[in-house]
Order: sequence, then structure tokens, then C-alpha cells
Amino acid sequence: MKQKTLRQSFSLYGKGLHTGLNLTVTFRPADEGYGYKIRRTDLPGQPVIDAVAENVVDTSRGTVVAVGEARCSTIEHAMAALYSQGIDNCHIDVDGPEFPILDGSARFFLENVLVAGTQEQAAEKNVLVVDHPTEYCDEASGSRLLITPAPEFSVQATIAFESEFISSQTAELRNLADFPADFAAARTFVFVREIEPLLQLGLIKGGDLDNAIVIYERQMPQERLDQLADALHVPHKDATKLGYINRRPLAWPNEPARHKLLDIIGDMALIGRPLQGHITAMRPGHTANNQFARLLRREYADK
Repeated sequence: MKQKTLRQSFSLYGKGLHTGLNLTVTFRPADEGYGYKIRRTDLPGQPVIDAVAENVVDTSRGTVVAVGEARCSTIEHAMAALYSQGIDNCHIDVDGPEFPILDGSARFFLENVLVAGTQEQAAEKNVLVVDHPTEYCDEASGSRLLITPAPEFSVQATIAFESEFISSQTAELRNLADFPADFAAARTFVFVREIEPLLQLGLIKGGDLDNAIVIYERQMPQERLDQLADALHVPHKDATKLGYINRRPLAWPNEPARHKLLDIIGDMALIGRPLQGHITAMRPGHTANNQFARLLRREYADK
């Protein structure tokens, strides 16, 4: 079990989900023991952010890491792609405050990692071997994450919403080898009722039907729905017709649950060590994921 890095660098280009800016992110090989670090090349001094759980400063609509005034948002899909391929060390350059959203999944990050290839290094991996059950619960949100000893890394995630279209779904990853075919292309999702508050907060300026599954499950007045469509630069929709609003059909009936599992992997990557254990998650989200990652870092700091 040797550490790994990329064999060669690669770059991806696209708009940011929240800022709408055109962004370039470049993933580079890194030395043994380097971990994941993100450099903001657009800021004076090009500050570097260590991508670890304690540096997460916001989890409202994605995972945001920061050091001082330097921030970087929406990193979880790229982190999941790196982690799924056993990459321990990677230096990442980005020329803005977030990674490009691309299609809202980890698909393009993973495809480029596979093309770049990996390079085995001399140092041993510092695996976090779970030796007792550890649980995090958030009564307010209903989130619960439990990790138990297991021979390898695996995850089961269940989501539940008060919605006829996405009431309850479960997804399970038994082995990271299944990630490329069964999880990498699972896209993020949002309810139409959530869009207006997000726009008022100045977020999702780059959101559209190409980078998210949009779920319209509570009817609203036609005029209000038209206003939201105009704000997102998407076609108007009949307000009486509920359901999924996508340019691309669902890849799997439980694609939202698969995406939540993908997010868990990306957030667990910020533990900074590969995990050996089985995670069972109920109503996971970035806030609970991050608190769980911090808990594991504390519990296994000396192991």
C-alpha cells in the first residue's frame, strides 16, 4: 500500500456554480506526504489552502475551504475523483474562488484522472483503519453517519425528503472500484423551491439545466416560476406539470442518492488519509459529513 500521485498534470475549464465565473483548475503531481493542497493563483501571493476538514468554513451549498481570506468552493466532486483512485498527494491550482461545476458530477474530473494516470511513490499509505464504531448525529437535520470496522472502504447512503419524486432513496458502494461506472456521473440536484433563496443570497449564478437535476415538486404561480426561469436563463415550464426538469434524463432512478454518496466520498477525502471502514449514512449533507470527518481526525490522530 504505497502512496500515489498523478502521473501527469491536467486542466479543466468551465463556469463556477455560484459565481458564474469562467474558471480553470489544474491538477498536478505532488511529493510524498503532501496531501491535497489548493493554490489560488489569482490572488496576491498565490495563497495555498490545505484541503483538510478543519479548514472547511462553509457547507451551505457545497464544501468551502479557506485559509485567511483565501477561499475555494465546490471542491467535493474533484476530491471524490482523486480519492476514488487512491491518490494521496495532489497540488491543485485554480484561478478563482471555486472549482468549475462542469456537469454537476465527478465524471469529468475522474475521466481526466484516468487519462493522466497515477504514479506509485516510495512512502507507505497512512491508512485510517477503523477499529471501533463511531457515530455522528445532528438532531436538527436528522443526519446520522456511522462508521464500523470493515475489510475495505464502503458506503451506504439513504436520503429522505418530503417529496413524491424523491421521498426516500438508498445507494451503496461496496468497493471503490465501482465508483467510475456507478457513481462518478451522478449529478447534483436542487428543488425549485430552494432556488429563489439561493439567488437572493447571490449564489448559483452559474446554475443551469446542464449542471444540476432540478426537481419541481410543489406547484407555484406561473409568473413566479417564469421569473425563476429567466433568472437562470432556462426555458419557461408549465407550472401545473410537476417532476424532474433536465436536459439529460436520469442516469439511474436513484441518481440523487448516488450523488449524495459521491459527496460523502469527497468530504471524507478531507480526512487526509484513506479510510478502511464501512460508513452508513442517513440524510447526509456537507455539514454533517464535515463534522463526521473532523470527529474521525480527532479520534484517530495518534493511530
